[in-house]
Amino acid sequence: MLAQNKKARHEYFIEDKYEAGISLVGTEVKSCRMGKANLREAYVQIKNGEAYVQNMNISPYEKGNIMNRDPLRTRKLLLHKKEIAKLLGLVSQKGYTLIPLNMYLKHGKVKLEIGVARGKHTYDKRRDIKDREVKRDMERRMKG
Repeated sequence: MLAQNKKARHEYFIEDKYEAGISLVGTEVKSCRMGKANLREAYVQIKNGEAYVQNMNISPYEKGNIMNRDPLRTRKLLLHKKEIAKLLGLVSQKGYTLIPLNMYLKHGKVKLEIGVARGKHTYDKRRDIKDREVKRDMERRMKG
């Protein structure tokens, strides 16, 4: 696991998940391996039949030189045309968005897990917090 978007599961209901490759340069991959990636404010946008991730912060590699790129640059996602068409259909529905959930290594390649998400209301968030507290309290009682 290189990076995780913990805020996503609190802010959204995750309906479906997809795995996508991501187009990075060498210094960005090295920086990701060092744990310098941040997915907190990132989102996925589909333009001209291609998927791009926006606002994903990959800090510059410390030992890199002129090969370092802009940390917040737009990066292309590697998906099949059918997957992009399906995601575009889901996003065109009211209230759905695409957000990156996790970034990880798979067979030496950097992969991004994308979630089709629907936003939560404040009462949904409160209910989740209450359920978590009840579960934690039950575990304490069972242990004690």
